Amino acid sequence: MGNILIISENDAILSRYKNLLNNQNIHVSSCCTETSIYDSLEVEPADIVIIDEKIEHPDICSIVKKIKSSFENIQILLIKKDETIDENLSKYINGYLFDSFSDDILQSTISVLLKNKQTADSLSEKNKALSGSLYRLNVLYNTSSHFAGTLDTKKLIEYMIEGLDKSLSFDLTCTISCGSDNEPVLIINSLYDISEELINALKFRSVLHYKSLFEGTKQPFEVDDTDLKVIKIIKNPNNKFTFSIFQYDNMFAPIDLGDNFFGCIEIFKEKPFTTDDATYFQTIVQQVSLPLKSAGLYEKLKKLERIKSEFISIVSHELRTPLTPIKNAISILASGQCGEMSEKAKVFIDMAKRNVDDLTNITNDILDMNKIEADMMNFNYSSMNIHSVIENVKNSYDLEAKKQGINLSTQEQDNLPEIYADSHRLGQVLKNLVSNAIKFTPEGKSVTIKSELKNAESIDKNSYFEKDLKALNGDYVVVSVIDQGIGIKSDDIPKAFDKFTQLENSLSRKVGGTGLGLPIAKRLIKAQHGAIWCDSEENKGSSFYVAIPVHNGSDKNS
Repeated sequence: MGNILIISENDAILSRYKNLLNNQNIHVSSCCTETSIYDSLEVEPADIVIIDEKIEHPDICSIVKKIKSSFENIQILLIKKDETIDENLSKYINGYLFDSFSDDILQSTISVLLKNKQTADSLSEKNKALSGSLYRLNVLYNTSSHFAGTLDTKKLIEYMIEGLDKSLSFDLTCTISCGSDNEPVLIINSLYDISEELINALKFRSVLHYKSLFEGTKQPFEVDDTDLKVIKIIKNPNNKFTFSIFQYDNMFAPIDLGDNFFGCIEIFKEKPFTTDDATYFQTIVQQVSLPLKSAGLYEKLKKLERIKSEFISIVSHELRTPLTPIKNAISILASGQCGEMSEKAKVFIDMAKRNVDDLTNITNDILDMNKIEADMMNFNYSSMNIHSVIENVKNSYDLEAKKQGINLSTQEQDNLPEIYADSHRLGQVLKNLVSNAIKFTPEGKSVTIKSELKNAESIDKNSYFEKDLKALNGDYVVVSVIDQGIGIKSDDIPKAFDKFTQLENSLSRKVGGTGLGLPIAKRLIKAQHGAIWCDSEENKGSSFYVAIPVHNGSDKNS
């Protein structure tokens, strides 16, 4: 079932198209005034808009431009008497319907475009779902890393609430926690302000929840709603919640780990929680308990960390599974096996392909980091020459660089000695560096891959990476990726290799990513007894260096 809007003043055209399309299980509506066009699209969005070129008012070009700018993914066809083409108008429409077309051709043309539109919409929705899952996965990683960095109970509760807010976008949470001073406290995090009467009701409800966990058993700490201390954190004090908050969907969970009880939390949201929401809620609430374990429970903590790692690995693999059929579907559509596509449809298919590739890369990054942290990354070492790796990397990014208007070149020293390394992992590192350089380099500038032989003593000791560089000893093949891009602020250079870090500037926000590429690269190079570092100046470009030791005849990496 599709929706089509016909814009025409010609009764014969309206009659012909309505008769043709209504028989195809397509809902057809029509209008001819500017106001009615946009009102119709607002009330009932159309998949396809068919415009009669003979309509007098309003101007067709202005109609088309406004529709394209106001309604996402909408397809536009123009009914024409002859085969003359308006080049200016062609930029905005998806195809033409000529009066000379037979009914069968008209039906087929519209049917194919409608199917392409629906397929593109379906792929877009799947991409959004995958992006949402990956975003939540990143939240879990970030939240977990925050938990691991402190034993402050108040901080841990803050990180838990922050993680829940990012992954679930709650309206209100009530958390009973026993703070460092051993005094129970109710922490209320709310989207809007709340009255004293509502606070008292929330206190009473939270205490009942807490006591219900220990019916017939001793409570870890005594709680009374009349004197329970309240910490209130309000995001938007200009609005206020009413008692209707109790009609919202809610989830409740204790914050504990085995015999250790740390509190309980209830979360409210106006929209119903999904099964996935419940999984993320339980996962984050369970994670906050881990750092609260004492040193005597350290081994149990390590076991739970392994469970977390396995959970992330499973989720990542499950995210990769649907990417293969989506890729295949896109390839089939792009090949024309489902019919010829309009240029606009091809643009959307290319867009879907790029997003699927990005999601695949993000998932692979997460899996690689998970393997590295679990010490499960496999390496296949061999004696090799760096030239072949650099050539492969350059060939992989030549086309992308040209598309971006960037000159990608190499400057390789002749007769470099062999190194003992994993060519695949080394190529992975260099590809990441070149890909980043292209992303952050403006059109018309250049990216250069350089190789040379250096002794550890002759390598410039960058102060930010002094510890790693001082550890180098002997001869190294140093590969440099030098760009003329946006550069990195001096204060941000030490953060470049931090996990999940996206250095703050407008272009980095635009290109996005997991923030795992450079941390993975650092660990892959360290495993091969090398070093990776960078020099950069804001607005003048960056140089990333990889040093791999020259092969001395022994298989020290194996």
